[in-house]
Amino acid sequence: MRKFAALALGATAGLIPAAVWAQAPDTAAITGGALDTGDNAWVLVCSALVLLMAIPGLSLFYGGLVRTRNFLSVMVQVGAVVAVVSLLWIVAGYRLAFGDPTNGWIGTGNTWMLNDTIDLLRGDTAISERSFALFQLTFAAITPALMIGAWVERARFGWVVTFCALWSLVVYAPVAHWIWGDGWLASTMGTKDFAGGIVVHTTAGVSALVAALLVGKRSGFPKQLMMPHSPALAMLGAGLLWVGWFGFNGGSALSADDNASTAILNTQLGASVAALVWLALEKFKVGKPTGIGFATGAIAGLATITPAAMFVSPGAAIVFGVAAALVCFPMIQLIKQKLAIDDSLDVFAVHGMGGMTGSVLLAVFLSPTLGGVGYDEGVTMLQQFFGQLVGVGAVALYSAIATAVLAVLVSLVVPMRVSEDDEREGLDLASHGERAWEFD
Repeated sequence: MRKFAALALGATAGLIPAAVWAQAPDTAAITGGALDTGDNAWVLVCSALVLLMAIPGLSLFYGGLVRTRNFLSVMVQVGAVVAVVSLLWIVAGYRLAFGDPTNGWIGTGNTWMLNDTIDLLRGDTAISERSFALFQLTFAAITPALMIGAWVERARFGWVVTFCALWSLVVYAPVAHWIWGDGWLASTMGTKDFAGGIVVHTTAGVSALVAALLVGKRSGFPKQLMMPHSPALAMLGAGLLWVGWFGFNGGSALSADDNASTAILNTQLGASVAALVWLALEKFKVGKPTGIGFATGAIAGLATITPAAMFVSPGAAIVFGVAAALVCFPMIQLIKQKLAIDDSLDVFAVHGMGGMTGSVLLAVFLSPTLGGVGYDEGVTMLQQFFGQLVGVGAVALYSAIATAVLAVLVSLVVPMRVSEDDEREGLDLASHGERAWEFD
């Protein structure tokens, strides 16, 4: 940890001159038309909603699902990952993802530290470049934080923060460029992803599964029953994620118009239907519908509708919700019971499978006859379906390989796992010297 702190301090000190340079008084001329203060305000509010999803939403959701002695460690990991990725996004990540497209693989241009972006509009939108950068920052920050659910209760804090920091630049930023930055998947294959079914949920889900395999199982898994210490907190966190998701999907319209309304309406429908179907599946399989089941079903529905939220009709959103539950529910059983992989909080089964399912279904429900917005000129349903499959497959493969390489390289400096004694004691005390709950 001392080495990690020293590296972090040195990196921060090295950024000070760059930060001063990036805030030079020269301003760029306004381009692309006039700033729409209403749209700009909408994107700023949605940025806050997405941040709400991570802190406190994801912290409480994941924290409620672990055992008491590890609750605080989850919250610290989420907070630290959001903080370090936010810093790296402004320093370099934004340029890599949304800089000028060159060869279709990575962005370029003079946007280090958001240099030369004062009073500049983002592309053909009516919002400022910096508002757009802030909104995308929240996506970049929550995506690696989602992976924390795969290694809770046994991963070393220094490894988590270092790995997620590098992952945000090596995996997330390039994939964001491929699809949202006019990179090769969008421009060549026609792959569509409205708000992150591929960029966020596929990358995080697949990477989480690989990381869970590398970190290894919790002591006692799968024979020992590891019950959530607070289903109530998990439901509260899921509720915050649900509300924040309106900013996630609604803000991706980049304007306060009917597109945003459609995205939010479909988001609500997808989550509601998936939660209800999940409860029905639980009743059928285990005899009782549970609070954790309701929360998990809702998150699965949210992840599934995300790539298509603005592109499909409300009726289609209901189908997406049903598909989310029918795909993600059995996937949890397969991963944990049949394959015995300790993806502890079901990141792959819920986020990964949900995002991939929605991304593929999008190709069908884009059809105007099904209420969708329609295909690009000259594109057929089959071509769109192929483009979606290529997008999901390419991103999943790249995420898996890059994650494995990064995780192992970081482990050469900071070990992945805590000791058996620390795991037994709990990471709250072992890693942070505190308890989430102090009882007399």
